[in-house]
This record gives sequence, structure tokens and C-alpha cells, in this order.
Amino acid sequence: MAKDQFVSQIADIESDFPQWYTDVVLKTKLVDYGPVKGTMVIRPYGYAIWENIQKEFDKRFKANEYENAYFPLLIPMSFMTKEAEHVEGFAPEVAVVTHAGGEKLQEPLCVRPTSETIIGTMYGKWIESWRDLPLRMNQWANVMRWEKTTRPFLRTSEFLWQEGHSVFASAEEAEAETQKMLQVYEEFSKTCLSMPVLTGRKTEKEKFAGAVATYGMEAMMHDGKSLQSGTSHYLGQNFSKAFDIKFTDKDGAQKYGYTMSFGVSTRLIGALIMTHGDSRGLVLPPVVAPVQAVIVPIASKKEGVLQACRDLKERLERAGIRALLDDSENSPGWKFNEWEMKGVPVRIELGPRDLEAGKALCARRDNFEKTELSLDGAEAGVKALLDEISENLYNRAKKRMNTRIVRADSLQALLAAVEKGNFVRAGWCGCRACEDKVKEFAQATSRVMDDENTSEKCVACGKKAEKTVIFARAY
Repeated sequence: MAKDQFVSQIADIESDFPQWYTDVVLKTKLVDYGPVKGTMVIRPYGYAIWENIQKEFDKRFKANEYENAYFPLLIPMSFMTKEAEHVEGFAPEVAVVTHAGGEKLQEPLCVRPTSETIIGTMYGKWIESWRDLPLRMNQWANVMRWEKTTRPFLRTSEFLWQEGHSVFASAEEAEAETQKMLQVYEEFSKTCLSMPVLTGRKTEKEKFAGAVATYGMEAMMHDGKSLQSGTSHYLGQNFSKAFDIKFTDKDGAQKYGYTMSFGVSTRLIGALIMTHGDSRGLVLPPVVAPVQAVIVPIASKKEGVLQACRDLKERLERAGIRALLDDSENSPGWKFNEWEMKGVPVRIELGPRDLEAGKALCARRDNFEKTELSLDGAEAGVKALLDEISENLYNRAKKRMNTRIVRADSLQALLAAVEKGNFVRAGWCGCRACEDKVKEFAQATSRVMDDENTSEKCVACGKKAEKTVIFARAY
């Protein structure tokens, strides 16, 4: 397929990025709209990506001593009111159940927007002694937040996620765990999603409701907007005191535990789409791609071609490669177009001439390069290609992000920069009013703060800067 021959069913990525995104997620059958406004149906191709994300994360969580558990979807409303900042932060998004079994409930139940309250209640019941600590659990679940403006994967009323919750005997341990799990997210993003991210502490305005401190992971999308892709929260004793999470320490004294939580969601699928996608559709990172290599027979009716394709598929699968044989009646050109739009990392073309030569033709989705693949060493050859594609996708996205982070020392300069699709590194005095002023003037919000302040003055008021902040427009 010629390089200049693009998929016609999707909007142009440069001139109408929002419509491009919608077209891609629908036409590649990742999702469909649910019958309830703001919900999505995750179709098998989309859910397979989530399964691969789960599998990779699950290994990492268990390596960090987390056990999987499951907590109820419905939470008594009284639980939500125990931590004042938490309930205030989530009140506008909470869905409430008032009737069940044909009767009005004595106490309304909220559909979980997050699980700190229900998990805190159970931890308060289970933890008695310092010997019970640290306690680390993770759950894979759905949550509901009644969003006003929705878009598949990025912001929906119901979505899937993981949430880890831990209790420690000391503040130092809980703070260290908060940082450690943020680093796990960052490593996963690079290794599995080929997606560079910026990490750092959030401002008070942007932190999780009820947290002492929130640390975020921000990714740059194709249009220069930021997408919060994961968060890790140091909760201190806020939830411990609200839910009576106490333990008897070695000195015999009763003390409150220190807690933290962390989470990522199906939003990561939206992130990888908008980081790597191009004019032809999806470009999937090999580690999480449902299909890593698609085999397309050429002149499939010729003797031996289909059988050779089947044999190759079996060999690749035995080597741990997710392979698919497209032996449908569609033309090779149609198949090329279809699987390119679906973002499959490697396409293998195999016909009579290839069989005679003992080779196949491989096409890479990331850069469209074609190379010959020896059939004798096909397994090693495809694995090497997948590794190269992962690295290339990361380096390409990293280069784009690095060139689109600019400095600004005035609101006008900040506005001009974000309108061109940049992240902006700017000084901030620490005042909430100045943070609000940036949002009002440039429709940009603080994403994360740098560990060290490298700015002299606040971008909004001109006073001495206390922090250097990454500002960006965000999804």
C-alpha cells in the first residue's frame, strides 16, 4: 500500500483531532456507546488491550507485595461523610441509590466513585497490632462518577481501574510507598505503553480530595494537551482517623496508621491512542497489542500457501507472540488497510514466491518499513522487530514531548505557548489566586510541580516564585 494512500473512513488527525479520536475508537471496534448517556461498551478488541495492561500491572503489583481483593460496589452514604474534604470533593459526581426491592432504603447508598471509605472501614476492622502492618491490597474494579462531558476511555460515567490501598505504621513508610508506586507507573508507561510521562507532586488545588499530597503522571497527547494517566496519594492519617484504623504498637500504645492509595484506569487506553496514533488510525505498542503480528496470505489459493501460513502462526504462538492469520475472503489490499487502521505492530505477507525463497515480507506499523524475514528464524525475527517498534515508539514520543516543553515568564507568553500545543514550564508563587488566574487567562491548569524551583518569578503576579510548575491544557 503506498505511503500516501490513507484510510478514508477517519477524520484528519491534524485538522480535526477530536473527531479523529472518536472515529478511531469506534471504527476499530474498541468501544461503542452504551444506552445510558456517558457510558461505554468496551468491545473485545478494546478489552483485550485492558487485559494485557492488567496482566503486566498484576505482575508488578505482586512483586511489590500487593494481594488482590474485592470490595463492594455500594457504600453507605454515612461512610462518605466521615472525611469532610473527601465527600466535598466527590459530591458532584456521586450516583446515589435510594430504592431497592421496591422499597425506599433506610440509608441511601452511593455507587463507589473510589474506595477509600469502604476499604478504610474494613482495614479498621482487620488491623489490630503492628504485626498486621504493612497491609497492602489492590482491587480491579469498576467505579462510577457522574461526569457531565464524556468521551470514550478519557472520561466516562463508569470506567474500569485498579486501586491499591496500603497502611503503614509510620508516615515515612507511607510516603516512600507513595513515591515507589508512582515509579512503578512510570516504568510501566515506558516499558509497556512506549509512552514518556512527567511525574511530580500536584498543587493543593489539583490534589485528590482527602489526601495530604497527590503525585501525578502526565502524558503529552498528539495535540499537545496533557492527559493525567495515573496518580499516587499520600493520605497521612486523614482516613485512619475517620475510619478508626488503629494498631497496638510495640510499646503497647494505640496509634493511628498512615495510609496511601494509587490508581490507573482504562483512561490509559485513550492515552496510548492519542500518543501514538496517526493518519491511518491506531498504532499499538507491542506489549499491550491484542494482535502483535497478523499474517496475510498472498495468492492463498495456490497450493501450500495457507498451510504454510497456519504453520507460521502456530510457531509464533508457541514462541509467545500473539499472532493472527487473516484467511478471510477479503483482498490483500483490504486486509492491509484494515489491520493498519487497527494498529497491529507487524504484518507478515506470505505467498508462493516467498515460500520458494524461504522468506516472508514484514511491514512495520510504526514507520511502514518493509523487511524480509527468514522463515527458519521467524520467531526470533518477529520478536526483534517488536522490541525495535517499542523502542522507536517511545523515542519518537519522547522527542516530541521534549521539543514541546517551553518556558514562559508572562501570561501572554504562556497563552501563546499552549495555543501552539506546548507544555509550559513556569514559575508560581504558591498562591491559589495565581493558579486560578492562569486557568482563566490561558485555559491551562497546573499538571505537576518540578522537584526543584528553577524559576525566578511567578508567571501570574511577578512575585518571587516558590515552585516551578508544568502548565498545560488537559483532557
